[in-house]
Amino acid sequence: MTTSAPPIDRTKAVVEEEVRRAARVERTLNLALPVVAVLLSFMVGSLFLLLLGINPVEAYTALFKGAFGSMRLTTTTITKAVPLIFTGLAVVLAYRGGVFNIGAEGQLLMGALFAVWVGTVLVLPYPWHLILALLAGILGGMIWGAIPGYLKAARDMNEIIVTILMNYIAILLVSYFVHGPMKEPGWNTQTAAVAETAKIPLLIAGTRLHQGIFLALLCVLLVDILLFRTTLGYRIRMVGANRSAARYSGIKTTTIMALTMAISGGIAGLAGAVELTGVQLRVLDNFSPGWGFDAIAVALIGRLNPWGALVAALFFGALRNGANSMQTAVRVDVVVVYVIQGLAIIFLIGGAAVNKRLARWLNARAVK
Repeated sequence: MTTSAPPIDRTKAVVEEEVRRAARVERTLNLALPVVAVLLSFMVGSLFLLLLGINPVEAYTALFKGAFGSMRLTTTTITKAVPLIFTGLAVVLAYRGGVFNIGAEGQLLMGALFAVWVGTVLVLPYPWHLILALLAGILGGMIWGAIPGYLKAARDMNEIIVTILMNYIAILLVSYFVHGPMKEPGWNTQTAAVAETAKIPLLIAGTRLHQGIFLALLCVLLVDILLFRTTLGYRIRMVGANRSAARYSGIKTTTIMALTMAISGGIAGLAGAVELTGVQLRVLDNFSPGWGFDAIAVALIGRLNPWGALVAALFFGALRNGANSMQTAVRVDVVVVYVIQGLAIIFLIGGAAVNKRLARWLNARAVK
Protein backbone atom coordinates (compact mmCIF):
# COMPACT_ATOMS: atom_id res chain seq x y z
CA MET A 1 0.00 0.00 0.00
CA THR A 2 1.49 3.33 -1.11
CA THR A 3 1.21 6.40 0.99
CA SER A 4 0.51 9.82 -0.49
CA ALA A 5 3.15 12.51 -0.23
CA PRO A 6 2.68 14.97 2.61
CA PRO A 7 1.37 18.43 1.63
CA ILE A 8 3.98 21.00 0.75
CA ASP A 9 4.47 23.50 3.56
CA ARG A 10 4.88 26.89 1.99
CA THR A 11 6.47 29.20 4.50
CA LYS A 12 5.41 32.78 4.96
CA ALA A 13 8.75 34.00 3.57
CA VAL A 14 8.25 32.07 0.32
CA VAL A 15 4.74 33.46 -0.13
CA GLU A 16 5.93 37.02 0.53
CA GLU A 17 8.75 36.63 -1.98
CA GLU A 18 6.34 35.40 -4.66
CA VAL A 19 3.99 38.30 -3.93
CA ARG A 20 6.90 40.73 -4.29
CA ARG A 21 7.91 39.06 -7.54
CA ALA A 22 4.37 39.41 -8.86
CA ALA A 23 4.40 43.10 -7.89
CA ARG A 24 7.71 43.63 -9.72
CA VAL A 25 6.32 41.98 -12.84
CA GLU A 26 3.24 44.20 -12.67
CA ARG A 27 5.33 47.37 -12.29
CA THR A 28 7.55 46.37 -15.21
CA LEU A 29 4.56 45.72 -17.43
CA ASN A 30 2.99 49.05 -16.45
CA LEU A 31 6.20 50.90 -17.31
CA ALA A 32 6.53 49.10 -20.64
CA LEU A 33 2.89 49.50 -21.61
CA PRO A 34 3.05 53.08 -22.98
CA VAL A 35 6.10 52.23 -25.10
CA VAL A 36 4.43 49.12 -26.48
CA ALA A 37 1.20 51.04 -27.16
CA VAL A 38 3.07 53.74 -29.08
CA LEU A 39 5.04 51.19 -31.12
CA LEU A 40 1.88 49.29 -32.00
CA SER A 41 0.16 52.53 -33.01
CA PHE A 42 3.01 53.31 -35.41
CA MET A 43 2.86 49.77 -36.79
CA VAL A 44 -0.87 49.98 -37.46
CA GLY A 45 -0.37 53.49 -38.81
CA SER A 46 2.10 51.98 -41.27
CA LEU A 47 -0.66 49.77 -42.63
CA PHE A 48 -2.82 52.85 -43.27
CA LEU A 49 0.09 54.53 -45.05
CA LEU A 50 0.67 51.44 -47.20
CA LEU A 51 -3.00 51.40 -48.17
CA LEU A 52 -2.56 55.01 -49.27
CA GLY A 53 0.45 54.02 -51.36
CA ILE A 54 2.93 55.81 -49.10
CA ASN A 55 6.20 54.39 -47.83
CA PRO A 56 5.94 54.33 -43.99
CA VAL A 57 9.71 54.59 -43.55
CA GLU A 58 9.82 57.79 -45.61
CA ALA A 59 6.79 59.19 -43.80
CA TYR A 60 8.12 58.51 -40.30
CA THR A 61 11.59 59.73 -41.24
CA ALA A 62 10.07 63.01 -42.38
CA LEU A 63 8.04 63.13 -39.16
CA PHE A 64 11.15 62.69 -37.02
CA LYS A 65 13.19 65.20 -39.02
CA GLY A 66 10.35 67.70 -38.79
CA ALA A 67 10.38 67.37 -35.01
CA PHE A 68 14.12 67.10 -34.27
CA GLY A 69 15.94 67.77 -37.54
CA SER A 70 17.58 70.99 -36.36
CA MET A 71 17.98 73.17 -33.30
CA ARG A 72 15.11 75.39 -34.46
CA LEU A 73 12.78 72.42 -35.00
CA THR A 74 13.75 70.84 -31.68
CA THR A 75 13.05 74.04 -29.77
CA THR A 76 9.72 74.38 -31.59
CA THR A 77 8.80 70.84 -30.51
CA ILE A 78 9.58 71.69 -26.89
CA THR A 79 7.64 74.94 -27.16
CA LYS A 80 4.59 73.08 -28.47
CA ALA A 81 4.90 70.61 -25.59
CA VAL A 82 4.87 73.27 -22.82
CA PRO A 83 1.08 73.86 -22.68
CA LEU A 84 0.54 70.10 -22.95
CA ILE A 85 2.77 69.53 -19.92
CA PHE A 86 0.65 71.87 -17.81
CA THR A 87 -2.72 70.61 -19.00
CA GLY A 88 -1.58 66.98 -18.77
CA LEU A 89 -0.60 67.57 -15.15
CA ALA A 90 -3.99 69.15 -14.50
CA VAL A 91 -5.80 66.04 -15.74
CA VAL A 92 -3.45 63.72 -13.81
CA LEU A 93 -4.02 65.55 -10.53
CA ALA A 94 -7.79 65.67 -10.93
CA TYR A 95 -8.02 62.00 -11.88
CA ARG A 96 -5.93 60.99 -8.89
CA GLY A 97 -8.51 62.82 -6.77
CA GLY A 98 -11.43 60.93 -8.29
CA VAL A 99 -12.52 63.64 -10.74
CA PHE A 100 -12.31 63.29 -14.53
CA ASN A 101 -11.39 66.81 -15.61
CA ILE A 102 -12.60 67.32 -19.19
CA GLY A 103 -12.56 71.07 -18.61
CA ALA A 104 -8.84 71.79 -18.91
CA GLU A 105 -9.54 73.60 -22.20
CA GLY A 106 -11.93 76.06 -20.57
CA GLN A 107 -9.63 76.52 -17.59
CA LEU A 108 -6.73 77.24 -19.95
CA LEU A 109 -8.80 79.82 -21.82
CA MET A 110 -9.80 81.60 -18.62
CA GLY A 111 -6.23 81.56 -17.38
CA ALA A 112 -5.08 83.11 -20.65
CA LEU A 113 -7.79 85.77 -20.50
CA PHE A 114 -6.95 86.74 -16.91
CA ALA A 115 -3.22 86.83 -17.64
CA VAL A 116 -3.57 88.99 -20.76
CA TRP A 117 -5.87 91.40 -18.94
CA VAL A 118 -3.23 91.93 -16.26
CA GLY A 119 -0.50 92.07 -18.90
CA THR A 120 -2.23 94.79 -20.90
CA VAL A 121 -4.03 96.92 -18.31
CA LEU A 122 -1.60 97.20 -15.41
CA VAL A 123 1.68 99.11 -15.51
CA LEU A 124 4.34 97.47 -13.36
CA PRO A 125 8.08 96.80 -13.60
CA TYR A 126 9.55 93.46 -14.64
CA PRO A 127 9.43 90.80 -13.17
CA TRP A 128 6.54 91.79 -10.90
CA HIS A 129 4.26 92.45 -13.84
CA LEU A 130 4.97 88.99 -15.28
CA ILE A 131 4.55 87.29 -11.90
CA LEU A 132 1.22 89.01 -11.34
CA ALA A 133 0.04 88.03 -14.84
CA LEU A 134 0.94 84.39 -14.21
CA LEU A 135 -0.79 84.46 -10.82
CA ALA A 136 -3.86 85.94 -12.48
CA GLY A 137 -3.81 83.06 -14.96
CA ILE A 138 -3.68 80.57 -12.10
CA LEU A 139 -6.59 82.36 -10.40
CA GLY A 140 -8.71 82.27 -13.57
CA GLY A 141 -8.13 78.56 -13.98
CA MET A 142 -8.78 77.88 -10.29
CA ILE A 143 -12.14 79.62 -10.42
CA TRP A 144 -13.12 77.64 -13.51
CA GLY A 145 -11.96 74.41 -11.91
CA ALA A 146 -13.41 74.93 -8.44
CA ILE A 147 -16.98 75.31 -9.73
CA PRO A 148 -17.33 71.77 -11.19
CA GLY A 149 -15.25 70.43 -8.30
CA TYR A 150 -17.70 71.82 -5.75
CA LEU A 151 -20.74 70.67 -7.75
CA LYS A 152 -19.26 67.17 -7.96
CA ALA A 153 -18.35 66.99 -4.28
CA ALA A 154 -21.35 68.72 -2.71
CA ARG A 155 -24.15 68.02 -5.22
CA ASP A 156 -22.82 64.84 -6.83
CA MET A 157 -23.24 66.37 -10.28
CA ASN A 158 -21.44 64.59 -13.13
CA GLU A 159 -18.15 66.44 -13.55
CA ILE A 160 -17.77 65.31 -17.16
CA ILE A 161 -20.99 67.04 -18.21
CA VAL A 162 -20.30 70.13 -16.09
CA THR A 163 -16.74 70.61 -17.32
CA ILE A 164 -17.72 70.09 -20.96
CA LEU A 165 -20.45 72.72 -20.65
CA MET A 166 -18.05 75.10 -18.90
CA ASN A 167 -15.65 74.71 -21.81
CA TYR A 168 -18.29 76.18 -24.10
CA ILE A 169 -19.00 78.99 -21.66
CA ALA A 170 -15.27 79.81 -21.53
CA ILE A 171 -15.03 79.81 -25.33
CA LEU A 172 -17.96 82.21 -25.59
CA LEU A 173 -16.62 84.45 -22.81
CA VAL A 174 -13.24 84.72 -24.51
CA SER A 175 -14.97 85.52 -27.81
CA TYR A 176 -17.04 88.21 -26.09
CA PHE A 177 -14.02 89.93 -24.56
CA VAL A 178 -11.97 89.64 -27.75
CA HIS A 179 -14.77 91.25 -29.77
CA GLY A 180 -15.81 93.65 -27.02
CA PRO A 181 -14.22 95.10 -23.87
CA MET A 182 -10.66 93.89 -24.50
CA LYS A 183 -10.59 94.35 -28.29
CA GLU A 184 -7.58 96.17 -29.66
CA PRO A 185 -8.46 99.33 -31.62
CA GLY A 186 -8.71 98.59 -35.33
CA TRP A 187 -10.30 95.95 -37.51
CA ASN A 188 -8.49 92.95 -36.00
CA THR A 189 -10.55 90.88 -33.54
CA GLN A 190 -7.86 90.44 -30.93
CA THR A 191 -6.67 91.93 -27.68
CA ALA A 192 -3.68 94.22 -27.39
CA ALA A 193 -0.31 92.54 -26.89
CA VAL A 194 0.91 92.18 -23.33
CA ALA A 195 3.47 94.73 -22.17
CA GLU A 196 7.18 93.97 -22.43
CA THR A 197 7.32 93.77 -18.64
CA ALA A 198 4.76 90.93 -18.72
CA LYS A 199 6.54 88.77 -21.30
CA ILE A 200 8.42 85.57 -20.47
CA PRO A 201 12.00 85.99 -21.75
CA LEU A 202 13.26 83.75 -24.54
CA LEU A 203 15.57 80.92 -23.55
CA ILE A 204 17.38 80.72 -26.90
CA ALA A 205 17.57 83.77 -29.13
CA GLY A 206 16.18 83.29 -32.63
CA THR A 207 13.73 80.61 -31.49
CA ARG A 208 10.31 80.62 -29.82
CA LEU A 209 11.52 78.58 -26.84
CA HIS A 210 10.97 80.64 -23.71
CA GLN A 211 11.90 80.25 -20.06
CA GLY A 212 8.41 79.00 -19.29
CA ILE A 213 9.79 75.49 -19.90
CA PHE A 214 11.50 75.75 -16.51
CA LEU A 215 8.17 76.63 -14.92
CA ALA A 216 6.62 73.56 -16.58
CA LEU A 217 9.38 71.30 -15.26
CA LEU A 218 9.02 72.82 -11.79
CA CYS A 219 5.29 72.15 -11.97
CA VAL A 220 5.95 68.48 -12.78
CA LEU A 221 8.18 68.21 -9.71
CA LEU A 222 5.69 70.02 -7.46
CA VAL A 223 2.75 67.87 -8.56
CA ASP A 224 4.83 64.73 -7.95
CA ILE A 225 5.77 65.97 -4.47
CA LEU A 226 2.17 66.97 -3.73
CA LEU A 227 0.68 63.65 -4.78
CA PHE A 228 3.23 61.23 -3.36
CA ARG A 229 5.07 63.02 -0.56
CA THR A 230 2.53 65.12 1.32
CA THR A 231 -0.43 64.49 3.61
CA LEU A 232 -2.70 66.43 1.27
CA GLY A 233 -1.59 64.26 -1.64
CA TYR A 234 -2.32 61.12 0.35
CA ARG A 235 -5.82 62.42 1.07
CA ILE A 236 -6.34 63.31 -2.58
CA ARG A 237 -5.33 59.81 -3.68
CA MET A 238 -7.43 58.21 -0.96
CA VAL A 239 -10.52 60.15 -2.03
CA GLY A 240 -9.81 59.15 -5.62
CA ALA A 241 -9.39 55.48 -4.72
CA ASN A 242 -12.46 55.15 -2.48
CA ARG A 243 -14.52 58.18 -1.61
CA SER A 244 -16.72 56.36 0.92
CA ALA A 245 -13.76 54.86 2.75
CA ALA A 246 -12.04 58.24 2.82
CA ARG A 247 -15.13 59.86 4.33
CA TYR A 248 -15.40 57.06 6.89
CA SER A 249 -11.77 57.62 7.91
CA GLY A 250 -12.48 61.26 8.69
CA ILE A 251 -11.32 62.98 5.50
CA LYS A 252 -13.50 65.89 4.41
CA THR A 253 -14.12 64.56 0.92
CA THR A 254 -16.15 67.57 -0.24
CA THR A 255 -13.32 69.95 0.63
CA ILE A 256 -10.63 67.68 -0.86
CA MET A 257 -12.47 67.17 -4.15
CA ALA A 258 -13.21 70.87 -4.58
CA LEU A 259 -9.62 71.76 -3.66
CA THR A 260 -8.24 69.14 -6.05
CA MET A 261 -10.24 70.54 -8.95
CA ALA A 262 -9.29 74.09 -8.01
CA ILE A 263 -5.58 73.19 -8.06
CA SER A 264 -6.07 71.23 -11.28
CA GLY A 265 -7.81 74.22 -12.85
CA GLY A 266 -5.04 76.51 -11.63
CA ILE A 267 -2.42 74.38 -13.39
CA ALA A 268 -4.46 74.42 -16.61
CA GLY A 269 -4.92 78.18 -16.22
CA LEU A 270 -1.16 78.52 -15.87
CA ALA A 271 -0.83 76.73 -19.22
CA GLY A 272 -2.84 79.51 -20.86
CA ALA A 273 -0.97 82.23 -19.01
CA VAL A 274 2.46 80.87 -19.96
CA GLU A 275 1.47 80.39 -23.60
CA LEU A 276 0.04 83.90 -23.91
CA THR A 277 2.89 85.67 -22.12
CA GLY A 278 5.60 83.55 -23.73
CA VAL A 279 4.49 82.85 -27.31
CA GLN A 280 1.24 84.33 -28.62
CA LEU A 281 1.23 87.51 -26.46
CA ARG A 282 -2.42 88.35 -27.23
CA VAL A 283 -5.80 86.58 -27.15
CA LEU A 284 -7.55 85.71 -30.40
CA ASP A 285 -10.61 83.62 -31.10
CA ASN A 286 -9.70 79.92 -31.10
CA PHE A 287 -6.07 80.57 -30.20
CA SER A 288 -5.89 77.13 -28.57
CA PRO A 289 -5.66 74.16 -30.96
CA GLY A 290 -7.22 71.98 -28.28
CA TRP A 291 -4.48 71.64 -25.67
CA GLY A 292 -7.03 71.01 -22.95
CA PHE A 293 -8.54 68.09 -24.85
CA ASP A 294 -5.14 66.68 -25.84
CA ALA A 295 -4.31 66.75 -22.13
CA ILE A 296 -6.56 63.73 -21.59
CA ALA A 297 -4.48 61.70 -24.03
CA VAL A 298 -1.26 63.03 -22.50
CA ALA A 299 -2.37 61.95 -19.03
CA LEU A 300 -3.41 58.49 -20.24
CA ILE A 301 -0.23 57.87 -22.24
CA GLY A 302 1.71 59.09 -19.20
CA ARG A 303 -0.04 56.48 -17.04
CA LEU A 304 -1.50 59.21 -14.79
CA ASN A 305 1.95 60.02 -13.45
CA PRO A 306 3.45 63.54 -13.50
CA TRP A 307 6.76 62.42 -15.04
CA GLY A 308 4.94 60.18 -17.48
CA ALA A 309 2.82 63.16 -18.52
CA LEU A 310 6.01 65.12 -19.19
CA VAL A 311 7.31 62.44 -21.57
CA ALA A 312 3.90 62.06 -23.23
CA ALA A 313 3.64 65.84 -23.75
CA LEU A 314 7.03 65.88 -25.48
CA PHE A 315 5.89 62.96 -27.65
CA PHE A 316 2.71 64.81 -28.65
CA GLY A 317 4.69 67.98 -29.29
CA ALA A 318 6.97 66.05 -31.61
CA LEU A 319 4.02 64.55 -33.48
CA ARG A 320 2.39 67.94 -33.95
CA ASN A 321 5.59 69.67 -35.02
CA GLY A 322 6.68 66.88 -37.37
CA ALA A 323 3.26 66.45 -38.98
CA ASN A 324 3.67 69.41 -41.33
CA SER A 325 7.05 68.16 -42.54
CA MET A 326 5.58 64.72 -43.15
CA GLN A 327 2.73 66.26 -45.11
CA THR A 328 5.14 68.23 -47.29
CA ALA A 329 7.60 65.39 -47.84
CA VAL A 330 5.28 62.49 -48.68
CA ARG A 331 1.98 64.27 -49.44
CA VAL A 332 0.03 62.71 -46.59
CA ASP A 333 -2.58 64.53 -44.56
CA VAL A 334 -1.75 65.43 -40.96
CA VAL A 335 -4.80 63.40 -39.93
CA VAL A 336 -2.42 60.41 -39.83
CA VAL A 337 -0.91 61.93 -36.68
CA TYR A 338 -4.32 61.99 -35.03
CA VAL A 339 -4.85 58.38 -36.07
CA ILE A 340 -1.56 57.41 -34.39
CA GLN A 341 -2.57 59.27 -31.22
CA GLY A 342 -5.94 57.56 -31.12
CA LEU A 343 -4.45 54.12 -31.75
CA ALA A 344 -1.92 54.65 -28.95
CA ILE A 345 -4.73 55.39 -26.50
CA ILE A 346 -6.74 52.36 -27.65
CA PHE A 347 -3.75 50.04 -27.27
CA LEU A 348 -2.93 51.60 -23.92
CA ILE A 349 -6.42 51.03 -22.54
CA GLY A 350 -6.51 47.49 -23.90
CA GLY A 351 -3.07 46.74 -22.51
CA ALA A 352 -4.02 48.14 -19.11
CA ALA A 353 -6.98 45.75 -18.95
CA VAL A 354 -4.72 42.82 -19.85
CA ASN A 355 -2.15 43.92 -17.27
CA LYS A 356 -4.80 44.10 -14.57
CA ARG A 357 -6.01 40.57 -15.30
CA LEU A 358 -2.45 39.27 -15.41
CA ALA A 359 -1.66 40.97 -12.09
CA ARG A 360 -4.69 39.35 -10.45
CA TRP A 361 -3.65 35.95 -11.78
CA LEU A 362 -0.06 36.38 -10.53
CA ASN A 363 -1.24 37.47 -7.07
CA ALA A 364 -3.70 34.60 -6.84
CA ARG A 365 -0.98 32.15 -7.91
CA ALA A 366 1.45 33.60 -5.36
CA VAL A 367 -0.83 33.09 -2.35
CA LYS A 368 -1.99 29.58 -3.27
